[in-house]
Amino acid sequence: MRRARPPADRHGRDRRAEVIAPPPGRERLTGDAPSTAVVGGGIAGLAAATALAERGVRVTLYEREDTLGGRLAGWPVHLTDGSDATMSRGFHAFFRQYYNLRGLLRRTDPSLSGLTPLPDYPLRHRDGLSDSFARVPRTPPWSALGFVALSPTFGPRDLAAMDARAALPLLDVRVPEVYERFDHISAEDFLRRINFPEAAHHLAFEVFSRSFFADPRELSAAELLVMFHIYFLGSSEGLLFDVPREPFPQALWEPLAGYLRRLGADVRTGTPVHRIRTAPDTTLTVEHDGAADRHQAVVLALDTTGLRHVVGASEELGDPGWRADVAALRTAPPFLVSRLWLDRPVRADRPGFLGTSGYDGLDNISVLDRWEGEAARRSARTGGSVVELHAYAVPEDAEPKRVQRHIVDRLHEVYPETADARIVDARHEWRADCPVFAVGGHHRRPAVRTPHPRVVLAGDLVRTGLPVALMERAATSGFLAANALLADWGVRGQTLWTVPRSGRSRTLAALARRAGRY
Repeated sequence: MRRARPPADRHGRDRRAEVIAPPPGRERLTGDAPSTAVVGGGIAGLAAATALAERGVRVTLYEREDTLGGRLAGWPVHLTDGSDATMSRGFHAFFRQYYNLRGLLRRTDPSLSGLTPLPDYPLRHRDGLSDSFARVPRTPPWSALGFVALSPTFGPRDLAAMDARAALPLLDVRVPEVYERFDHISAEDFLRRINFPEAAHHLAFEVFSRSFFADPRELSAAELLVMFHIYFLGSSEGLLFDVPREPFPQALWEPLAGYLRRLGADVRTGTPVHRIRTAPDTTLTVEHDGAADRHQAVVLALDTTGLRHVVGASEELGDPGWRADVAALRTAPPFLVSRLWLDRPVRADRPGFLGTSGYDGLDNISVLDRWEGEAARRSARTGGSVVELHAYAVPEDAEPKRVQRHIVDRLHEVYPETADARIVDARHEWRADCPVFAVGGHHRRPAVRTPHPRVVLAGDLVRTGLPVALMERAATSGFLAANALLADWGVRGQTLWTVPRSGRSRTLAALARRAGRY
């Protein structure tokens, strides 16, 4: 991957964002273009399919579910009051640093008018402490300094007690070197090592670490440091974010599916892939539900369980070491998304999104009618509201219905007016398919390239060597997977953007080097 001079047209505020140029090549394929299977219709698969189809590759996209979007899929539900609604796996924040994801969405929405900003990212702890990012400056280092100055969790004694030398890695993160230095310890242990203020630990970093669907005691410190770099000191985009104005299918995936079909892609939902077979003539056979298709290349853009299943069933694929690494991949603990359709409104001053900590498993609350058109129209029609609750890293032995009741009780504690509301209908989605970024696991996570020259991987479980996370890692890896195949065919791929791969401050970098951290 080469760094390129930033073009004049920059979709973003940060002038220090890096541009990653693909290898040079012709603009697109002509003549008998190769056929490529993209297995998985989530963000990663859609990004790969888009980049390939735009350059003339014959793309077949296979998705197991009946809808696209992966962990951002949505589907229709019929409620007990006779109305229809769209259910999904829950709220997702589209941060301004997600350059490649936003670039994918611009294919069908050039101005991103389908996204709307939320005015704040408030956090609340059960002990009464609260934080806000609305007034925090966006430009480093004032972003971190502003957060400290405005947060009630940082007092003079707390700052004086911190181990400044041990905390220097927070100020000069370098990717991928940070994984070599800090993947062997947990996020919890790192914060304790630097004597990070306990209140800030619980209120801010616990909220962020649990957004990886993992307990901070199990999360790699390297992932925590990369996260701090992406949102605080590596980017001037800030901590505020956008959300779709309508449910995911209508706002995002149906338009993108139409775009792919207009490019000639064959989009097949409800088509699970079971096995990939190799042939002496270098072609690959994709087996799915009693049928088989031959392709010249394959992008595996699957979640952890799906990737393990397909690779495990494809005995000829890869070498023993690579196959063992894929087999060793694990998922994060289960998480719950509960959506409640209430018969009365939530108080008007409640935020659209609230991160919570200390509420015995309740991690955030969304009031969907604050921003989502479908929910807002229902609220206007019925006088009710639509509320969504998330619980991450739920213990494996927890009884589901008890957890569901418990987080509703916690909603009543956080927003007391909801205790008097009647639940018109409720949907509870339990999933356990997110990758876990456990301590010491980075070196075994697969990269985009595989031992087979025509098989590449994409997804948020994939190592990219770039400071990206969550949805942005999925989109970036999808484009990288497409670029790898396109480069082999002599075609120039997708130009990528990322926050800087190292700290922005030369002074902080020098201090970190002097401290022997890098």
